[in-house]
Amino acid sequence: MNLDLAVVFAVLMGVSILAYVVLDGYDLGVGMLMPAATPTEQDLMVASIGPFWDANETWLVLGIGLLLVAFPRAHGVVLGELYLPVAAMLIGLMLRGVAFEFRIKAEGWHAELWNWLFWFGSFLASLAQGFMLGRYITGFEDGVGYWLFALLVGASVCGGYVLLGATWLVLRTEGELQHKARAWARWGLLWVALGVALVSLATPLASETVRDKWFDFPRTLGLMLLPAASLAAGMWLWRSLRPEVADWQPFAGAVAIYVLAFLGLAYSIFPYVVVDRMTIWDAASHDSALRFMFWGAVIVLPFIAGYTVFAYRVFRGKVRGALYK
Repeated sequence: MNLDLAVVFAVLMGVSILAYVVLDGYDLGVGMLMPAATPTEQDLMVASIGPFWDANETWLVLGIGLLLVAFPRAHGVVLGELYLPVAAMLIGLMLRGVAFEFRIKAEGWHAELWNWLFWFGSFLASLAQGFMLGRYITGFEDGVGYWLFALLVGASVCGGYVLLGATWLVLRTEGELQHKARAWARWGLLWVALGVALVSLATPLASETVRDKWFDFPRTLGLMLLPAASLAAGMWLWRSLRPEVADWQPFAGAVAIYVLAFLGLAYSIFPYVVVDRMTIWDAASHDSALRFMFWGAVIVLPFIAGYTVFAYRVFRGKVRGALYK
């Protein structure tokens, strides 16, 4: 049986991006929650993401790398259209990295400054990622409405990351900080619910491709399972934020919402890699190049996934001390 390598690499790229969004999303969310915590709680929050945050970004590098080597034509179009928000995202990620290290040694107002820069870097990177998603969904169309839609998606992604970050803190901390994290998660879930509702209503108006995919009766009736499952996941997450419920459930619920949203997005744009312009087959590298890179991916991906699982297993459990102070 011959594999359609263009589809295989599209799936690998999608899985890499989803892994990045979930894994780096929670530590970006923790960064955005920093101003709401006390200095002692901030140290615990940083300690909760310390062993993971840098490695989580590996999945972003992998996703962009797969786009470059498997779909070079699309890589040029996408990054060309998103040059400024990509630059903003990189500035935000660099600020986070610098602030993460410098806040350890800083004292007095310098420590507070680095904490705020950690927040700003997290916010800037999150907003830029959401803005890029909004521009991508609309096929990079120009017009005030399309730019406002991208900003709406950016704000929604920030809310989603806050939800992931808060539920991560429920999982990793205890006591007063965990109590606060449950409250933050409730606000984050409301933010996500509003954002998803607005984006779901606006996306069919902003993209004809998405509209045709979702409003094609009777297929639409079957597709309603996705929003129904998302609603069920949101209700389960809200219920799991009670103190007597196992601490892993809120984070699992937040991840479920992201996975369902990703599946909906993947369905909406497939088979395009640049919406309304270029399919995955139009943009794919030559078959011989794809075959060569396929075996490279077979070798590399298990190492990345294995290291990720190993790191999370080693550093599992509650954070009870400021390991990065």
